[in-house]
Amino acid sequence: MKSAPIPSGPNPPRRVSLISLTARSLRDSMLAGHWQGHLPGERELCAKLQVSRHTVRAALDELRRDGLLEVSDRQRRKIKLSKSVLKKAAPSRVIAIITPRPLLQMSAASLVMVDELRDQLSRAGFSLEVHVSTACFTKRPERALESLTTRAPAAAWLLFGSLEPVQNWFLRRRLPCLVLGSSLAGVELPSVDADYRATCRHAGAVLRRLKHRSIAFIRTEGDYGGELESESGLHEALQGEGAPVLHILRHNGTAAHVRALLDKVMQGPNPPTACLVARPSHVLTVMMHLMRQGVRIPQDMAVIARDDDVFLQHTVPAVTRYAAGHAQFARAVSRAVRQIVETGTLPPKAIRLMPEFVKGETL
Repeated sequence: MKSAPIPSGPNPPRRVSLISLTARSLRDSMLAGHWQGHLPGERELCAKLQVSRHTVRAALDELRRDGLLEVSDRQRRKIKLSKSVLKKAAPSRVIAIITPRPLLQMSAASLVMVDELRDQLSRAGFSLEVHVSTACFTKRPERALESLTTRAPAAAWLLFGSLEPVQNWFLRRRLPCLVLGSSLAGVELPSVDADYRATCRHAGAVLRRLKHRSIAFIRTEGDYGGELESESGLHEALQGEGAPVLHILRHNGTAAHVRALLDKVMQGPNPPTACLVARPSHVLTVMMHLMRQGVRIPQDMAVIARDDDVFLQHTVPAVTRYAAGHAQFARAVSRAVRQIVETGTLPPKAIRLMPEFVKGETL
């Protein structure tokens, strides 16, 4: 009598390669009618999918073997899908980011976050596309947004650094989206961001406790939700009897404008003895300009960075800053966007993550 076979253990989960994920993203876009007739060139596909040319070519070969593509004499890849197939398209598994700047022009922290997010989404079977469009971030973005969302349909949209016209357009169109940052007052869109209000309230309280009588908050101009929340938090910390003077310096992002605003406030009444700087790159501008003027840090001027970046870990003196975990942020974004796509429900209106206060040598 034969003994019963010993049950085998569970099969190990199959790893999904980046090539397979890229092929799936291309297949979903083709089925959704993203391209008509022929696919664009490899260079454009690499930029859109943020993968290497080797990965794109391997994914295209996979689609050709599946009979979805045909290579012509001019090496153009013809899409072999009938209209009836396109009408029965499967739900998209593409998550799209809209940003006004190419990834290479973003901060190192943003690049790390996008990479972490791509990994989180790929584990759940989604692919990530990046669309760079300055036209989508103007005061009148309607035509550009209509063209982009029609040409490149996605399961959900991630709005990177968006202003009021962009957020209101998505709200009116009821397209599934998530703001990577803060949605503006009156715009009922879900968002994931650092808790800038609490962060700046804490920074203001720290500076007030250290007896600073005049404080400058250096931020970019424009009604970004995070900047407005930062101002609110500072005002909350610095109100009441004996409150320090608060200078709000709104600059256009250039080092020259930051320097000009600093010089003006330093030569005016109640010059600041502490600076809270919103963006990491501008922290360097502020510190180097002040030190060139003979201002000692922190003896004459305390400096706190509201945001963190990799290079701030290598400055001398070490910068006091608020450090947010990139992996934590990416996990929060991934969970929220998957909830939108898979359940059709929205996450809480605002998901806020509190950064860690890292005390350096500039305070």
